[in-house]
Amino acid sequence: MADRQNPAPEQAQVLAIVERAYRGALEKQFVDSLYLAAELNRQLGGMDILLRGQAVTYAARGARMPSLRLGKRVVDTLTDPRADVRSLLDLGLRVYAEESDLIAYGLDGEGRLLDGVQPIPADEAAARWSDYRVVCFL
Repeated sequence: MADRQNPAPEQAQVLAIVERAYRGALEKQFVDSLYLAAELNRQLGGMDILLRGQAVTYAARGARMPSLRLGKRVVDTLTDPRADVRSLLDLGLRVYAEESDLIAYGLDGEGRLLDGVQPIPADEAAARWSDYRVVCFL
């Protein structure tokens, strides 16, 4: 899924699909799928990320992580996936978000996504899977 906006390698070797969002918010404090993507990118020689389902909200501009209340305890140390997406973009990864899911979550308007995240139709994303050596789900 090469493009002109991001200086990533012409063809990444791996497409990592992230579609299950916010799972294990407390348990993932040390390593989550986006952190893993950065390491896999380094080891595998290039990676593109495709956000699908609820994971498209990881690319929402202006969103913030609320505190989580468990009984009388408040947990305010949850990681912010938007910061992780920005880090991946800074590392040169291309990050795509499926348009149908952006529409479903109200993120299809101008300026609703973090800079650098590119919407892509679901059928176009699926048609490009064969361009990669590996397609995996994180």
